[in-house]
Amino acid sequence: MSGFSFRVEHPAPAGAARTGVFATPHGEVPTPAFMPVGTHGSVKGVLPSALRPLGTRMLLANAYHLHLRPGEDVVRELGGLHAFMGWDGPILTDSGGYQVFSMADLARIDEGGVTFKSIVDGSPVRITPARSVEVQAALGADVAMAFDHCPCDPTDRAAVREATERTHRWLDACVRRHRELGGEDRGQALFGIVQGGAFEDLRRASVEAVCAHDLVGYAIGGVSVGERREDMRLALAAAAPGMPADRPRYLMGIGTPRDFFDAVEAGVDLFDCVTPTRHGRTHQAFTAGGPRNLRNAAFVRDPRPLEEGCDCPTCTGFSRGYLRHLCRTGEMLGATLLTLHNLRFFHRLLDRIREAIPAGRLGALRREVLDAFEAGRASPEAPLSDA
Repeated sequence: MSGFSFRVEHPAPAGAARTGVFATPHGEVPTPAFMPVGTHGSVKGVLPSALRPLGTRMLLANAYHLHLRPGEDVVRELGGLHAFMGWDGPILTDSGGYQVFSMADLARIDEGGVTFKSIVDGSPVRITPARSVEVQAALGADVAMAFDHCPCDPTDRAAVREATERTHRWLDACVRRHRELGGEDRGQALFGIVQGGAFEDLRRASVEAVCAHDLVGYAIGGVSVGERREDMRLALAAAAPGMPADRPRYLMGIGTPRDFFDAVEAGVDLFDCVTPTRHGRTHQAFTAGGPRNLRNAAFVRDPRPLEEGCDCPTCTGFSRGYLRHLCRTGEMLGATLLTLHNLRFFHRLLDRIREAIPAGRLGALRREVLDAFEAGRASPEAPLSDA
């Protein structure tokens, strides 16, 4: 794994949770870790220079969207994704596989790949496993994801089986093209993705097929797509234990405090989600005392920081009353400040989880955090939508 390594530093005294370090050509990532999402090469509303002080060590961008605009060749000519974004830390690119699910109405799937209807001009956009690898190679992220088929309904067994078996065949093609292009020797790792929906046997079979390839890391896909929480836990319980212990495990697309604890307890190391940034733009904040809707009239004359004890720029510099004013008047700064806070909330929580694991306090921390957070949902300051 030239330029890449993963070491487990502290397994929990009991259970599967662990802390570790994922080393990449652009730096080390202490795990468990949360990766903010910068779909178009930008974490919305936040300067790259502001991310590291918040605790960010690794970012995610989307190869499909960057392929559409500005195009991978443009990014390569401008120095690659790190120079293009102005971020010198590790970057992971999603392959476009999630768009097979999220843009199903604009996608036609066949054995060789997917033909999308462009959201830019309506023209056909053809993505195959090999093409996805080529796009990500041109972008130059540290980690490229294999192109997979994320099924629309994780409880439809026939559809899930078809998508999972196709994912395995596509992974074969991704691995082949990745190695033809130089593999890890050119500074980019490939992660395979386990599918299988809400079915324990299909998940285990997918783990066996995906992990038969000697890759730098492996991901669990097809969760956070509308399934019940019980189904997500089943997917985790079926997949995570069979994944190699000496490689990072990545759960794609989850982002609530309860999700983090469930996944870490199952032995997962990396996470991403749009939740903290999207909620910031809709004027909702995560706090230790539960979610908050900053458009609420309760904050009009509130001089307190958004969250007592938080060290983010928002909480150390501005009052709830001012944040409420920004949100009600539609000022861009309101969304930026809430995004900064939400990202710091996520990173602080993962910091606490990393500290709790070797001390054998993960269960106690879970109860402490979730009891306070869930109690806050009943507050009149809670957000209009579910956080």
